[in-house]
Amino acid sequence: LAERVRPYAVDDPIVLALPRGGVPVGAELAERLGADFDVLMVRKIGLPGHPETGVGAIAEDGQVIYDDRALARMRVPRQALSDTVATERDELDRRRRAYRGDRPPPRIAGRDCVVVDDGVATGGTARAALRMLRQAGPSRLVLAVPVAAPEALEALQEEADDVVVLTAPENFQAVGEWYRDFDQLSDDTVIGILSERERLSRGPDVSRGVRIRADQVHLDGDLTMPTALRGAVVMAFGE
Repeated sequence: LAERVRPYAVDDPIVLALPRGGVPVGAELAERLGADFDVLMVRKIGLPGHPETGVGAIAEDGQVIYDDRALARMRVPRQALSDTVATERDELDRRRRAYRGDRPPPRIAGRDCVVVDDGVATGGTARAALRMLRQAGPSRLVLAVPVAAPEALEALQEEADDVVVLTAPENFQAVGEWYRDFDQLSDDTVIGILSERERLSRGPDVSRGVRIRADQVHLDGDLTMPTALRGAVVMAFGE
């Protein structure tokens, strides 16, 4: 998946994973692309009594997107989802606090943004994420998933600049059937992955040789930039 995405992740790229399932996939993608990594908070709205059936989604900015075609097919009015929406909104806020803490949301404007999930079944969650990001002005908006339902994939083509998917099988039933290991992920697992990626992104201190020109004189030296830099003090000696 990373190699397929690489041509589209050029301009200050960032990988944004949809929790929880998209986080381990997105972390691997970000590592191989050398891109920044963060989570994108979106919650699926499930049909009352059948939570696995997605009929909409709530984005981090509070926007609620409904799958009106699915609701019409099942003859369910939007009003019937009000309690579900309120519950999912509370869960969205809880996850945002747990996963991101005091960190601000990532910068989106002018960047190549790659939205990653473990797969796409109905496309409601991905659609909400892409529409939210589009409003933030990314340079390029890419959806990257290992597997997707063909009909959902077709509907998402117009939401992203590029869609990268490894397989869209005609016999698609559920995302989990295309994984050897699809155990439920815990918050602790997601937080652990995010913490590890943050640690790796800091990396070691970087040193390089520099030459500073002062009138007709050139001063040679070594410049070391700590990754956790808060400020700098420059001292000029007379020799």
